[in-house]
Amino acid sequence: MALALIRALKGPTVFDRIVAVNVFGTKTVLIVALITAISGNDDLIDVALVYALINFIAIVAVLKLSRMRDLAAAGEGDITDG
Repeated sequence: MALALIRALKGPTVFDRIVAVNVFGTKTVLIVALITAISGNDDLIDVALVYALINFIAIVAVLKLSRMRDLAAAGEGDITDG
């Protein structure tokens, strides 16, 4: 996780930084799942799943924002293209 954090801070491109943040989020989900398995507290697995979904949606939104410069812009192949 330390290497991902360093890449997120010093990445040469914005895409390197986005991937590093995604790796950091994935490792966090894995740590929460590991804690759940060790402690036997099954309620924490829901927290890990919600965090994974939030991480995925946030990464997709940031990638679209970095590519289109507008979150509301229709992408290629959308139904609204006509």
